[in-house]
Amino acid sequence: MKNKYLEEALRELVNGHAKKRHPFRYFVLATTENGRPTQRTVVLRKTLKDQSLVIYTDKRTQKIKQLQKSSHFSALFYDTKKLLQIRIEGKAELITDTAQIETYWHTVQAASRKDYTTSLAPGTPIEKLDEIEYTTTENNFCPVKLVPHTIEYLRLQRPNHVRVLFSKIKDTWSGEFLVP
Repeated sequence: MKNKYLEEALRELVNGHAKKRHPFRYFVLATTENGRPTQRTVVLRKTLKDQSLVIYTDKRTQKIKQLQKSSHFSALFYDTKKLLQIRIEGKAELITDTAQIETYWHTVQAASRKDYTTSLAPGTPIEKLDEIEYTTTENNFCPVKLVPHTIEYLRLQRPNHVRVLFSKIKDTWSGEFLVP
């Protein structure tokens, strides 16, 4: 019975990248810096067959520096219509294989590619918006693979909410019901 909740969560994650208007397309990614949590909204680019998630970022961002120090992450997805929350924890892997990077780079729309070519790193203070310059010689594109160790499913419904925690041991998911 628990597996149907895992299957639903995984289906919603696939839809998150496959359907542009799906509420899981944008999610909150949390990392840590100096023992403190930091969060930001990111875009779900792909859900892989092993249930890993792929996001894209500029390799000069603070999140990359944070993930290099500690690969642990937490991700939070919420669908306001279905009252469904999915919380994922695991470890991030920076994708460094040139062929894989190139494959993902070709999925980025031409108009969006410039976001990875600013001459200054994201978060650098500037005086005016027109000070942003772009380089044509290189990009700072960095795909990141988020490998889940736990997936927590929570659906708010009547008469009872449903909460299930799934943990991945080796290649197998096992679940247990929790009090919501």
